[in-house]
Amino acid sequence: MKQIIIFLLIVILGLIGWGQYKKYKRFSLEEYAYEVPEAINASTADKSILLNYYQAVEAVNGFVITQWSAHGIDVRNPKKDNEQTRAAITEYGNRLANARYFEAQLLNPPKTPQTEELSAEEEKKQLIRRLFYASPAQNSLNLGDRNAMVYEIQGLLIAKGHILDHDGLFRTETFNALRDFEAKSGLFPDGRLDAITLEFLLK
Repeated sequence: MKQIIIFLLIVILGLIGWGQYKKYKRFSLEEYAYEVPEAINASTADKSILLNYYQAVEAVNGFVITQWSAHGIDVRNPKKDNEQTRAAITEYGNRLANARYFEAQLLNPPKTPQTEELSAEEEKKQLIRRLFYASPAQNSLNLGDRNAMVYEIQGLLIAKGHILDHDGLFRTETFNALRDFEAKSGLFPDGRLDAITLEFLLK
């Protein structure tokens, strides 16, 4: 009887140990890290884009492990569906989109614009993207915000036919214009700026 109890205790401890090991492996560096493709050549890549890309990758990796270690949230395969988890998943998606955006630029460098006018327009779009992706959550736009991002988004909305003040203040009329644009574009019409809405605005 004593031997059976000892055997059962060993089995239980073994299962607990295996569970802890799997939990550790799940978030060991080689398991959770966003990997940089071998096709990216750091020696020939655009250095400014490369720096933004590495920073974006670090932001993704850091966010994944921080959410797990501090809040027990696996943003890649969540087990809960509460407000905190949904917010973490949304932020993870934004950071992941940021990394993949710069990765796409490095893997498929844009062709040299044919005219100076096109070059200036594309350069401005790149600057708007960098401004947004530097902090997607902060740049999602809320009523009362007044900053450069609001000003640029207003300019894009005006260019697409919306009538509103171009003053950098995110008031109700800008919110409604953004929501209307999202609805007409087949996007979720929440009047907030996310990566998908931004890319549609920049088309």
